[in-house]
Amino acid sequence: MATEPSIATSILLLVLLLTTSTICSASPSSDDLVAELESLRASSPSGVIHLNDASVSRFLSTASTPRPYSILIFFDASQLRSKPELHLRELRSEFGILSDSFSKHNPTSNRLFFAEIEFMESQASFAQFGVNSLPHVRLVGPNHRALKDSEPMDQGYFSRLAESMSEFVESRTGLEVGPIIRPPPLSRSQVIALVVIFLISMPFMVKKVIQGETLLHDQKVWMGLAVFVYYFSVSGTMHGIIRGSPLFVRDRNDPDKLVFFYEGSGMQLGAEGFAVGFLYIIVGLMIAFVTHGLVRVRNVVTQRMFMLVAMAVGFWAVKKVIYLDNWKTGYAIHTYWPKRWR
Repeated sequence: MATEPSIATSILLLVLLLTTSTICSASPSSDDLVAELESLRASSPSGVIHLNDASVSRFLSTASTPRPYSILIFFDASQLRSKPELHLRELRSEFGILSDSFSKHNPTSNRLFFAEIEFMESQASFAQFGVNSLPHVRLVGPNHRALKDSEPMDQGYFSRLAESMSEFVESRTGLEVGPIIRPPPLSRSQVIALVVIFLISMPFMVKKVIQGETLLHDQKVWMGLAVFVYYFSVSGTMHGIIRGSPLFVRDRNDPDKLVFFYEGSGMQLGAEGFAVGFLYIIVGLMIAFVTHGLVRVRNVVTQRMFMLVAMAVGFWAVKKVIYLDNWKTGYAIHTYWPKRWR
C-alpha cells in the first residue's frame, strides 16, 4: 500500500514535466524569434518579410514584451494596386528600397525588420491593427502589447518616398538608416548589351552621317519640331506644367458635367491652352502656306481664291481668340485710329 502514493506521485511529476516541456517548446525564446526573422529577411530580395495572420501572431501578438526588435509594416491590398490615386505600387517599391538600404548600411542589425501584410491573405491582422484605409505603414515597437497601440506613419512621410520614410524610422527607433541606395536604371548586363550594339552600329551610323541620310538632315523633321515648339509655347503648356493646372474640372453645381473653360483670370485650365494654341497654329500654318506655297502657284485665280480662304480662316481664328480673352478676363480690344483720320 505504501508504494501506491509513490507511484501516483511519480506519474504526477511526469505529467507536470511533460506539460512544462510542451509549454516551453510552444513558446519560442526571443533569440529563436530573432533568428527566424533574420532567416526570412535573408530569403527576401529586398529584405521585406511577408507576414500573414499566423506569423503576426507568432512574432507580435503572442511574443512577450519587451521584444528585442521592432517591425515596420507596410499594409498592401492587391485588388487596389490598379488605383492610381493610392500609389500602392510606387510606395511598396520605395518601401523595398528603404529596407534594402537599411540592410546594406546595417548588415548585422537585428533590432529593426521590415515586413508587409496583404489584405486578402490577412484580414484578421488588418482588423487587429485597426487599418481601414491605404496606404498605411505602422511601426510595432518592442513595448507595444496591443497591435492597435503601434505607431502609424503620417501621410506626410510619403511625400518624398523612401527618403522621408527613413526620417520616420530614424526619429522613432533611434537607428540610422543611412543614405538611400537606389538601383541603377540599367543593369550591368543591359549596359554591356547596349555598348555592344552601339559598337556594332557605329560604322553604319558614320556612313549615314557622311551621306547625309540621318533624321537630322531631314527638313521635314525640323519643320515638325518647329511647329511643335511653336504650339508648345503659344498653348501655355509650360505654364500648366509649372502650376500643375488640370486639363478640366468638374462643375460644382453638376458633378457629372466637365468644365474645360474657366471664366476668370486667376486660373487657366489645360484645355483652354490647347484650344488657343490650336487657333494660333492654324493662323501660323496658313501664313506659312501663303508665303511659301501659294507664291509658287502660277494661276492668279487660284492664288486669289486661296488667299481669300486664308484671310477668312485667319480672321475667324483671331476673332475666337479675342472673344475668349474678353470672356475670360473682361478686357475688350478697341480699335484706335490716327488723329488725322478722325
